[in-house]
Amino acid sequence: MHLPRLVIGAPASGHGKTTVATGLMAALRARGRRVAPAKVGPDFIDPGYHALATGRPGRNLDPVLCGEERIVPLLLHGARGSDLAIIEGVMGLFDGKFGTESFGSTAHVARLTRSPVVLVVDISHTSRTVAAWVHGLATFDPRLRVAGVILNKAGSERHASEAVRSLEATGVEVLGVLHRDAGIVAPSRHLGLVPVAERDEAANELDRLAEQVAGAVNLDAVVAIAHSAPPLDDTPWDPAREVTRVPGEPVVAVAGGRAFTFRYPENTELLTAAGCRVVEFDPLTEARLPEGTSGIVLGGGFPEVYAESLAQNAALTADIAARVRSGVPTIAECAGLLYLAHSLDGHPMAGVLPAKAAMDPKLVLGYRTAIASTDSVVAVAGARVQGHEFHRTRLTPAAGDEPGWLLDGRPDGYASSTLHASYLHVHWAGFPDIARRFAVSAATCRDHLRQESAQ
Repeated sequence: MHLPRLVIGAPASGHGKTTVATGLMAALRARGRRVAPAKVGPDFIDPGYHALATGRPGRNLDPVLCGEERIVPLLLHGARGSDLAIIEGVMGLFDGKFGTESFGSTAHVARLTRSPVVLVVDISHTSRTVAAWVHGLATFDPRLRVAGVILNKAGSERHASEAVRSLEATGVEVLGVLHRDAGIVAPSRHLGLVPVAERDEAANELDRLAEQVAGAVNLDAVVAIAHSAPPLDDTPWDPAREVTRVPGEPVVAVAGGRAFTFRYPENTELLTAAGCRVVEFDPLTEARLPEGTSGIVLGGGFPEVYAESLAQNAALTADIAARVRSGVPTIAECAGLLYLAHSLDGHPMAGVLPAKAAMDPKLVLGYRTAIASTDSVVAVAGARVQGHEFHRTRLTPAAGDEPGWLLDGRPDGYASSTLHASYLHVHWAGFPDIARRFAVSAATCRDHLRQESAQ
């Protein structure tokens, strides 16, 4: 299958990958191109900006969470019906999982997908030295092809010209120069960029960014680089091949809105393929769960930012607490874990879990090997998954008698036959048995609710 594609990389975090990648997506879409977005790694926030720029779901390509063998199929799945794919990298070009040879890095995904790389380099504190950076990145791994560079945050035309001239000796084409412009930088807070769903002004700012990128970058050259990628000898990932369909279309309520913005689209696609009817609800505004709910998924996000508003919606927290206690199958990841706790920063939450949550100055971040200590709605005892932890909160106590997972041997969260709550984020495409088990549990719950209503 021929999919024109390229990877946006950088020497390190902070060089402007997200700004440039999102701007390129939006600028090419404005030209009539159907752009498929993707992000290397477990990040949830950048794909939100990608989705706004392209009108397509933001996808993640993470060999740690999904396995190397699924990366190309997932890319092809996300790129169905598109003209080209733009894959935003993570951190520095060769920065991957610690203790490995760049496993999970931008370079790793570029190799797996046989994609040319376009570098984004912040030159605000350098000029000719940029050529040494680019030369080193382009030659460090001969399996990669660095096909172009976009210079970011130039201070003046003279500054830009000096950097461009220095790059002539490297043979790497300069595709464009972006000058300093704080107005196109998304605001940040304790876990990175503010999600696009929380920013009403994001669409207008994106239009401005697209115009700037179109005026500063040679888009025809970018498209030509994408078209230089070789064909991929694989088939698109298909969620229907990963699960068994349950009858009756059980309703699965999935938390959304501003407070719950973190979830992988493939998780929802797997539930749908398994026969569930996925209905999104907003814990900030809705008083009850969707009609007929027989499964609940509370994903990640920022409940700590909206703790007071979540607490004020006492009707919904009471409804959720009653449903969970009655045995409605429930999965809660990170934000969902906090939402089910007794309180969050002193604000009352659903009170299902005998624990209190609070903000903490320590950032908890990293991949985890998780083992199920007991049978639950997501796994059988002893099952092993790879996940990712990312938060600045703490839960006291951190785990119950039956923890959700053992994270690198550390008990985390709570688990029962119908509830699984943990800090861990799991990409279900890598572990589709989670969707299979949950769909079966939701179908069983639906049948039980119907029997009760008939009596």
